[in-house]
Amino acid sequence: MDSVDQPSVKNARGTLLDTYGNEFEIPDYTIKDIRDAIPKHCFERSAARGLYYVARDIASLAATFYLFHNYVTPETIPSTAVRAALWAGYTFVQGLFGTGLWVMAHECGHQSFSPSKVLNDTVGFIAHTALLVPYFSWKISHGKHHKATGHMERDMVFVPKTRDQYASRIGKLAHQLDELTEETPIATLLHSIGQQLAGWPLYLISNVTGHNCHERQPEGKGKGKKNGFFNGVNHFNPSSPLYERKDEHLILASDVGLAIVIGTLWYIGKIYGFSNLFVWYFLPYLWVNHWLVAITFLQHTDPTLPHYDAQTWTYTRGAAATIDREFGFIGRTLLHGIIETHVLHHYVSTIPFYNADEASDAIKKVMGKHYRSDTEGGSLGFVKAIWKSARWCHWVEPSEGAQGEGKGVLFFRNRNGLGTKPMKMAAPITKPTASKGAKMEIGADSDNE
Repeated sequence: MDSVDQPSVKNARGTLLDTYGNEFEIPDYTIKDIRDAIPKHCFERSAARGLYYVARDIASLAATFYLFHNYVTPETIPSTAVRAALWAGYTFVQGLFGTGLWVMAHECGHQSFSPSKVLNDTVGFIAHTALLVPYFSWKISHGKHHKATGHMERDMVFVPKTRDQYASRIGKLAHQLDELTEETPIATLLHSIGQQLAGWPLYLISNVTGHNCHERQPEGKGKGKKNGFFNGVNHFNPSSPLYERKDEHLILASDVGLAIVIGTLWYIGKIYGFSNLFVWYFLPYLWVNHWLVAITFLQHTDPTLPHYDAQTWTYTRGAAATIDREFGFIGRTLLHGIIETHVLHHYVSTIPFYNADEASDAIKKVMGKHYRSDTEGGSLGFVKAIWKSARWCHWVEPSEGAQGEGKGVLFFRNRNGLGTKPMKMAAPITKPTASKGAKMEIGADSDNE
């Protein structure tokens, strides 16, 4: 780890500016500094305490269903409009309780739930599968995300588009981005709605927002495979390049678990009606997806956050390229603090959530100015940040004043005229082709995805 935690400064880095225009400095501490600062008892895990929180979440889900199923009925509430409003509230509340259970399964995947790997994987498998999450499949890919956070070629989720990729997506050339008109708010809104509704299943099915460098998979499983539908990159196929051959049986186990849950849901729908199942399970499931995507998006997408190319990235730098936020009672109690202590989680993911606040306070003293948080506005501020990040963070590129190693530090830029302006780029040189005098663009940008 020392080789990645104590990189030499190769040369002057120039002036690095985040999207707000703040000057950025690359972190200069080590992972050992971080671990040494954390009190030893913060690493202690309690199976009993973990099981209590899982039981609490399940009991909350069960009690809410019981109350609504038995008391929000035409007999007790004659008004259809009132019942509809109450059941809409039911889907929201169940979505929060379901997300809390999701977070506990996430703890299991990181082995922060208890000292027992068997217990961790058993509880995690049951809880995640019940929420239609392929436990082992996601556990493995998520572990790789932690090993390469902020790495433009190896990170597994919310890898931002480069300038070239963004330009290609909207049918422009890279040098034209600083001249584009503002993206309309309706376009931002539609993109955000699509991300929040479909982002999670699309990630599982087609690896959307994950890296697309599968040709580098060491066992050769990524040859000819690209992100997208039916291209072999997903969380369900054992031959997916997201996994090594030694893990293929775990992918199959995850698939079998999902098949059992889907079969059970189908049976419930046949017995009690699919319209009831839609309200009881699938609308809360969409809320769980929404919160999951929002949390992950906002943990890794912010105008202050850098990303790194392969030559500049280190584990310590990447883990610092995350941000803590604040979601009040919902975040700290119902969602087990996953929003408020994420920076720590990327440095030491085996610390249980109930020790994370104390450990976070300890590492802030080491990180100093490199620690990032956005707690303005509390819970409402967290929700508003989805829109803010969508407007401010379109693609990443080096700072205009970057030099040497600094050119490998990339920051968000946007076409909306917000914050630091995109780098000015000259139009590509053109020259006649060998036939018919047609012009060919030299250095034209292509989509690398």
